[in-house]
This record gives sequence, C-alpha cells and structure tokens, in this order.
Amino acid sequence: MVDSTLALGLTVVTMVAFAALGIWNTRRQDRSTDDFLTARNSMGPGRTTATLVASSMGVWILLSAPEAGAGFGIAAAIGYGIGTAVPMFVYSKIGPRVRELLPEGHSLTEYAHARYGSAMYGFVVLVSALYMFVFVAAELTGIAAALSLVAGVPQWQTAVLVGGFVLCYTGYGGLRATIVTDTVQAILVVPLLAIVAGGVVFAVGGPTEAVSGVASTSPALLDPTNAAGLQFGLALAFAIFGAEMINQTWWQRVYAGRDSETVAGGFRNATVLNGAIVVVAALLGTIAVGQGGVVTDVTSAAYNADVAFFVLVESAFGETILLGVVLLALLLVVSSVDSLFSALASLVTADLPRLLADPDDRTLRLGARLLTLVVAVAAIYVSLRARSVLRLFFFADLLGAAVAVPLVYGLYSRRLTGRGALASSLAGLAVGLAFFPDFRGVITAVPFVGDLLPAADPLYLTAFGGAVVVSTLGTLVAARVSSTTFDFDRLADARTVTMADGGEESSD
Repeated sequence: MVDSTLALGLTVVTMVAFAALGIWNTRRQDRSTDDFLTARNSMGPGRTTATLVASSMGVWILLSAPEAGAGFGIAAAIGYGIGTAVPMFVYSKIGPRVRELLPEGHSLTEYAHARYGSAMYGFVVLVSALYMFVFVAAELTGIAAALSLVAGVPQWQTAVLVGGFVLCYTGYGGLRATIVTDTVQAILVVPLLAIVAGGVVFAVGGPTEAVSGVASTSPALLDPTNAAGLQFGLALAFAIFGAEMINQTWWQRVYAGRDSETVAGGFRNATVLNGAIVVVAALLGTIAVGQGGVVTDVTSAAYNADVAFFVLVESAFGETILLGVVLLALLLVVSSVDSLFSALASLVTADLPRLLADPDDRTLRLGARLLTLVVAVAAIYVSLRARSVLRLFFFADLLGAAVAVPLVYGLYSRRLTGRGALASSLAGLAVGLAFFPDFRGVITAVPFVGDLLPAADPLYLTAFGGAVVVSTLGTLVAARVSSTTFDFDRLADARTVTMADGGEESSD
C-alpha cells in the first residue's frame, strides 16, 4: 500500500495548485452576477471543447465505466460510449437554438419557467438540482474510495480537502475560474488517460493477449450481441441522455461560447472525444477480468468491479504508477465537481429576482456563494455514506429520463403546453418507477400498489427506456391535441417574464 502521508500530501499540493490557478486568473474579471454565472461569450473553439471534455470526465470514468465493462463486456462499453456521446450531439443542435430564443438567459430553469410556467418549472428545478447534487456526492465518494484503497487515507479527509479547495476558487471566480481550470485539466487528462490505457494493454502482453485472457476467463464479455450486455448498455444510453439534458453544466456552456458556431462545434468535438474515452475506459474493465487473479470475482468484497481499473493498474505497474493514476483520478474529480458547483449556484441564483424584491448584484453573488457552500457541505456528508449514493444516482437518472424530451421539445414546438409537458414527464416517471428495482421494497409497501406492479427489471432497460419512450409519446400527443400556441418571442425576456397561465398563450 502507498504511504498515506505521501498520498495526502500530493493531494493537497494538487488542490492548492488548481485553487491558485482559478483565483489568479479571475482576480481582475468582470464582477457582475451575469459574468459570475455564465462567463457570457468568452470562450473560443479550443477552450469550449476543453471545458466540455473536462466537465464530463469525472472519476466515474475510472470507476463506473470499467465496472460496466467488467460486468457486461463489449456491449455495455459501446452502450456507455453512445450514452455519453448522444447528449453532446443533441446539445450541438439545441445549443444555438437556446441562444437564439433566450439570448440573455442563464439557466434551464429560467427557460422552463418562461416556456411552461410554475408547475413544470418547479419539477425541473427539483430534478436538475437533485441530479447534480448526487453527481457531486458520487464524485467525492469515488475519489475518497480510491485514496482509501490505494493509501488508506480516511475518506472524510479526502472529501473535505477536495470539496473545500474547489469551493474556494469556484466561490471566488465563478464559471470563469471553472473554465480556466477545465482547460488545464483537459490538456493533462486526455493524454494521461491515453498513456495509461496503452500502458495497461502493453503490460498484459498486447491486444492479442488481452483479448485471449478475456476469452479464456469470461468469453461472453467479448460478445457484442450478449443479451445482458446489450440491455445494460442500452439502459445506460437512455439514463445518461435523460440526465445530461437536465444538467445545468451544459446550459452554462451554451452561453459561455463566443457564438452559436463555436458552441455547436465544441459540442460536436465533445461528442467524439467523450464517447471514445468512455468506451476505452469501459474496455479496460473487461481486460481486467481477463487477467487471472486480478479480478477473479467482480462481486467479491476484495475485487469488486467498481475498482477493476485500479486493481489492474496495480497488478500491471505496481504502487508507484498506481499513485499517479489516483492523482489522475483527482484531476478528473476536480474537473467535474467545480463545474457542478458553478452549475448548481447558477441554477437557483438566476431565479432569485423572482423570489426577492429587486436584489442587487452583490446580493445575487452572495446568494450564489452561500448556495455553493451549502451544497459542498451536504455533498461531503452524503459522500461518506457511499452505499446510498449509487441508488440515489440511478433514481436521479430516472427523473432526468422522464423530463428530458418534454423539456427540450418546447424549444421547437409552439403547441406543447406547461400542463402537457408536466403530464408527459409524470407519465414517463410512473412507468419508470413501475419497473425500477432499487426502491422496490418502498413502492410495493404502498397499499394496493404492490399487487399492480409488473416485475422489476434488474438491468434497468425497461425502467429508463420506458421513462424516455412514454414521456416522448406523451409529449407528441399533448402537442398534437393542444389548441393553443406559444409565442417564442416571449422567451427573449426570460429573466423577468411571469407566466401565470402555465406557459400557454391563446392562438386568437
């Protein structure tokens, strides 16, 4: 095991460096709330791509993706990659549309309120905030578990260090500080991931030996038509698509890009890069299973699938390189957590003018910083109860899968109403919950409900796929039967518009 003092010391040095970088580069920035939340029109093509890649690549790349590959093989790896790539491609299309309809907007909740009214707005706030909060907690859990595994560092120390330092520079510099650190992280992380992946394959004897090892240990993992792998991979694709559509991180980047062309190009680049990175990371988990004695039982306490990547690296290279990989994981955590802190702050702060009596810029910035502090403390607390995070993460994904299509469809359809969007989202959520396995005991305990429920789907495809398909069909039907139309010009004043009629405007 790596010396814990050394591991903790390197962690502190890394966090101090990024906190200093974020604060130093934003010390003379525009101090307005608008710039704090959106860094509006400030990023060129290169920086846009870098922040989109860095913000997406959390420590889950080294934990969840290899776990999927170790458990379900090539089919799951491809599904994970597609699920990661598709939202980026969708944003390359809707990003310019958002900038066109809401040129002075800040958040997806502003759009939800202006387009659909209070009821749908409240649902979107709940879903989006829950998803991003769980994402933060899961990232802190992942890096804390990694340092505990490699060096025996107490999990609370890692969580407090990472959360505290990220809070320092995001609270000071806002989104601009996040973008600065994202750029450096992307420059470091992408090549390092490629080097580590190549080194692992070389260490096990090359591609041929890697494949042979899997074929002799668990040949089903190499079958791209494996039924379980296909189901799980497709479930991941639905889940990630829904979750990313309600992730404020990407809505912020839509406004931070220099222009619509820059935004579209950056998301197209991220489509390819993010998808490829996830596929490679997942396949490393598959390779780990093929190395006899490294991951012999993906369900055992000693070699659980979620640490397959770290176990493989330690077996191939030893403790020194393993510590370097853990520091790589630290970079991945910082690149996603700082983005999520900024996104959560903007999600609510942009709506404070509706709740307070004409707040000034100082009050809004203070609100953003206080909210970020509360989120950081709560996420650190939740991260120390890791067993509950994974289930909560899947539930947050399910909420996103139900609301994604109704939310986005309103950017193009004039006929979809607030009531129609909310009803479609709730219908999708109801179907998803009916097949959702994680909270089965709670749901079946409700009188008369348990007997009506179908069998749960342990691979989540029916739950996530059902939520997306049903909410999509409901959205199309609701728009088709509606007799009202919405004037898109009303979105241009999204910060101040009030929609007492639930986002509907008569066509008369």
